[in-house]
Amino acid sequence: MSLEYIRKTYGVPAKRGVRVEYTGRGKPELGTLKGAKGARVLVLLDGHSHNGIFHPTWMLKYLTEEKPCN
Repeated sequence: MSLEYIRKTYGVPAKRGVRVEYTGRGKPELGTLKGAKGARVLVLLDGHSHNGIFHPTWMLKYLTEEKPCN
């Protein structure tokens, strides 16, 4: 699957290079979207050396000028 599939299916602005905020560990962490793996997004959180695999809508906020995502 691809980022295009994720954008259409989940209604999120998932594009390579988009900044995101992940709050699944109790505090906000910033990162950069790097790609897709299946129906999940690959995010490199700031200060980490490996991509994490995240559900496109669970505890992720896309920091973009496009339409807001809930």
